[in-house]
Amino acid sequence: MKTTRLNVRMSERRLNKLRSYALIKDKTVTQIVEDWVDRLPNIESVKNEADSLPVNPAD
Repeated sequence: MKTTRLNVRMSERRLNKLRSYALIKDKTVTQIVEDWVDRLPNIESVKNEADSLPVNPAD
């Protein structure tokens, strides 16, 4: 698997929270982020869901 670097700006408080969470879960920060991304819905299902929404829901 080819890996790519991701740079994210966040507050030090949030970074510390993320690091603490990863430590408690015995995972790396990378593993925590990858797990989160893997839980995102498939882009096709999101697109299909948006297509089925009414254009003017107030009508």
